[in-house]
Amino acid sequence: MRSALRGRTFVVGLITALSVAACGGSDTGSAAAPAGEKGLEKTKIVIGALPIPDSAGIHIAKAKGFFQAEGLDVQINPLKSSADAVPALNGGSTDVILGNYFAMINVSAAKVGEYRFIADAFQAKPNVFDLVVPKDSPITDIKGLKGKKIAVPAKNSIGELASGNALRTAGLDREKDVEFIPTAFPEMWGAMTTGKADAAWLTEPFLTQVQQQYGAKVLTDTMTGAMADFPIAGWTVTKKFADANPKTVAAFQRAYAKAQQLAATDRKEIEKILPTYTKIPPAVISTITLGDFPTTLSAQRIQRVADLMLEYGYLKEKFDVTPMLVPMPQQ
Repeated sequence: MRSALRGRTFVVGLITALSVAACGGSDTGSAAAPAGEKGLEKTKIVIGALPIPDSAGIHIAKAKGFFQAEGLDVQINPLKSSADAVPALNGGSTDVILGNYFAMINVSAAKVGEYRFIADAFQAKPNVFDLVVPKDSPITDIKGLKGKKIAVPAKNSIGELASGNALRTAGLDREKDVEFIPTAFPEMWGAMTTGKADAAWLTEPFLTQVQQQYGAKVLTDTMTGAMADFPIAGWTVTKKFADANPKTVAAFQRAYAKAQQLAATDRKEIEKILPTYTKIPPAVISTITLGDFPTTLSAQRIQRVADLMLEYGYLKEKFDVTPMLVPMPQQ
């Protein structure tokens, strides 16, 4: 099965679908520095986080008191779906969201709004995002998907991009040879068993769960070739917020960087924090495959998303992500 972890009532396309779970964790550890001493423009910030492994760093930072030590009073609100994220950010009820790079670049290029990435959250690794079929399916390889229906979290999403990338390696065309069916991750297994979909693009924890419980077959890992080690999501604010609160953003970045370093180097930290804000069963937590938790914010890395979106026709012209990044402060 798998040896490592993105538990997803899932993240996948900020105009996508996920689901459920609780949020938790309390600040412990370092004593808070008075906000006045740090000159923070805003001390209370609300974070919208999907209850998935991608969000581990933010919960570690709160639980260990890293935000508190920077003078920040952080409230983490669980989002029911990624479709709720951008409206919450634009409406002002939320200051920071877990933003899927594909979706945020898509809306930025369309000039729907101006956004800034302030920290990287999650990056793909082998076997974290796979195409699967039921164990009794006659489909035995990806070429067998020609003329079939594939469940993805949303149309024009990273799920569609990744599936299309895998299909192309098999000589298939995502627009001509398959039909993508928008389906929430928790509903994908049901969609396959009822005939609404023939295959599904799944990530953790659903990926491990359908294999353990139902014997689902993996057709292929979609994060290979052009999408190997692909950037998935980062912490996002509006340009207006970033411009008005530079010291607050820097404080967030410093606190988060400490937590992300733990997530990147110690799996046990992730396994310990996941039960506090997700409903992933303990037996699954210990076996799911984890992606990477980047500790830097790299324009070169995130540019890969925009460039591949252009190559596949999701963007009409080249889009430079550099202006969207707020450089991380020196620790």
